[in-house]
Amino acid sequence: MLADLNLAGAQAQAQRIADGGLQAQAIACDVSRADDFKSLVEHTRARMGGLHVLVNNAGTTHRNKPSLEVTEAEFDRVWQVNVKSLYWSVQSVMPHFIQQGSGAMINVASTTGVRPGPGLVWYSGTKAAMINLTRGLALEHARFGIRVNAVNPMIGETAMLEQFMGMPDTPQNRERFLSRIPLGRFTRPNDVASAVTFLASDEADYLTGVCLDVDGGRNI
Repeated sequence: MLADLNLAGAQAQAQRIADGGLQAQAIACDVSRADDFKSLVEHTRARMGGLHVLVNNAGTTHRNKPSLEVTEAEFDRVWQVNVKSLYWSVQSVMPHFIQQGSGAMINVASTTGVRPGPGLVWYSGTKAAMINLTRGLALEHARFGIRVNAVNPMIGETAMLEQFMGMPDTPQNRERFLSRIPLGRFTRPNDVASAVTFLASDEADYLTGVCLDVDGGRNI
């Protein structure tokens, strides 16, 4: 089940998955809103036959700039999407996971939650909160057979790249950021997807509270 503010985009991706022979559906959802998240869970359980894995992948950022220049509206939106969505996910999904005695939650945090960067102070704070909450939730829910883990991507080739850089997306500006990554490239969506797939799988059934850096060595 793909949940996104951009329903048309989610539907197009669901169709690509379905064309590959797998079951996929899409639903419009603002993860910062309680009603939307609860509707997502109810819809998924009814239409997909159950719920076993939740990936909290929705996120946003303020543009890379000094902390004093971030507006209250920008601050509120970043914390609502990046942190309050995690609260609503727990309120909406954990009771179901507890009832069935199993479940896996994977939260997409960031390397900035471990090693904050200038210009992304308030965003970095949301990801640090997510990492800490991941570990706390893992401890609290392990006795129910529920695993909670996170992945920490480095800056990646996504639609938000220019916001994270805080400057035009040019080869020269990219090189300034690439020089900080030992493996010499940005994080790709498939890098994150592979890590999430592993943490959701039975191969990782003894891992909980793990915050896995997917960063090309940036956090070493």
